[in-house]
Amino acid sequence: MKKPNITHLGGENTVTGSCHLLQANGLNVMVDCGLAQGNDTILRMESWPVSPSDVDYLFLTHAHIDHIGRVPELIKRGFSGEIICSHATKALLIPMLQDAMGFTDWSEKKVDNLLRTIDELSWGFEYRETFSLKKGIKFKLGCAGHILGSCFIRFELSDGFTIVFSGDLGAKDTPILCDPDVAEGCDLLILESTYGDRNHEGRKSRIEVLRKVLGRALDDEGIVYIPAFSLGRTQELIYEMDRLFSDTQCERLMAAKRRKNRKNNGLATDPHGLTRTGNFHAKAQRRKIKESKDGLVAQKAEFKIPVFIDSPLGLEITKIYSSLSEYWDKDAKALMAKGDHPIDFEGLYAVERFRDHKRLLEMDGPAIVVAGSGMCTGGRIIEHLKAGLGDERNDVFFVGYQAKGTAGRDILKYSKRPGGYVVLDGEKFNIEAKVHQLTGYSAHADQKGLIEWVEAMPEKPGRIKLVHGEAWAQKALYRELGKE
Repeated sequence: MKKPNITHLGGENTVTGSCHLLQANGLNVMVDCGLAQGNDTILRMESWPVSPSDVDYLFLTHAHIDHIGRVPELIKRGFSGEIICSHATKALLIPMLQDAMGFTDWSEKKVDNLLRTIDELSWGFEYRETFSLKKGIKFKLGCAGHILGSCFIRFELSDGFTIVFSGDLGAKDTPILCDPDVAEGCDLLILESTYGDRNHEGRKSRIEVLRKVLGRALDDEGIVYIPAFSLGRTQELIYEMDRLFSDTQCERLMAAKRRKNRKNNGLATDPHGLTRTGNFHAKAQRRKIKESKDGLVAQKAEFKIPVFIDSPLGLEITKIYSSLSEYWDKDAKALMAKGDHPIDFEGLYAVERFRDHKRLLEMDGPAIVVAGSGMCTGGRIIEHLKAGLGDERNDVFFVGYQAKGTAGRDILKYSKRPGGYVVLDGEKFNIEAKVHQLTGYSAHADQKGLIEWVEAMPEKPGRIKLVHGEAWAQKALYRELGKE
């Protein structure tokens, strides 16, 4: 039988644009079809070794755009095979792609037709069960622990040769998510390497850093801006802040700081008509920005600063996460059973309408604003950064990977230099706000986690091919894997 062939069409030596073609048993099986971001590059479809119309199956490891973003183009170019993913990814697929296609010049009718076709072609499958494709190929999905629905895929060819595509692997003890499953042994492992050159802060360390940043925000009366992906990171942050605000010691600290900073009998008003109430109301309307004749009002419970989710897609994904509780980890399920919703709390506000987003831009601190995109390549976070980067009272809090060529990477880099600035929409903005990078919130496993995942396999892989990482990260991980 002809030896299987794997062609990396995107994401081989970069962190975005994942797309891999497995040719075996006369079938063309694609794993992911994602968009590249920043300076990352992908192979144009007309240069692929096969036509999109000749692809028999498309497997999706999860619903992030750098893994699914080119699916509409694939279908436009003739793909009509089956799209295979986990049940949770199936639930997230259409909202994510609908949002992404909103940035194209395609007509509403064309977008609707594409979404309908994607929905008809896609199928959700269970974890840890073996299923059969045509021509004797079998597959099994395992939980990858990266975001809800993420999976790694194990293929077994008709001659017994086995291949595992790791997809994006998550870290252990991530809020809401189950830990990654242990993979079975394989002849070939296609392994991600995003953080192959470094280790993250621990869970406790990251909570302490978050606590300190929020404490300083109260001291400075500033705003904490958190660029975050709508899918995964936003829900994780909501969960973490809920736990943090529920901590008795933190409550006392926040209350003390707030009393110290109260001015004008607890009421602050700006000339734009936006009002921030300083004496908090425990019975505030939850997850909603309330309007009054004075403008925007944030009503908050005692000791808390308001948390604004300024991301329509993030809000929609959070609702979907809530509906997929059967896939949560045991801790999140236990909280829900006690009546404590793990991704909702007093002081959490949804910014759905654009006019409320504009009002939020004029609002004084203290406040926390979570908005997309996670790499600052677009979305509402751009307007927030334009408004707030020049104020030294503010903080920018990066909780995810920032690809080369993105505004997020530039802010991290140039915030460390005197007179540093970033270019947003063609205009320079000085970086006076304090900039933080908290790697403990990464949705990817670090070097230690990747090595432990490989070591947990019952048998060592026959060969390992690293993808989804920059050159230095792959080199470092290859070196460490070689020591085992």
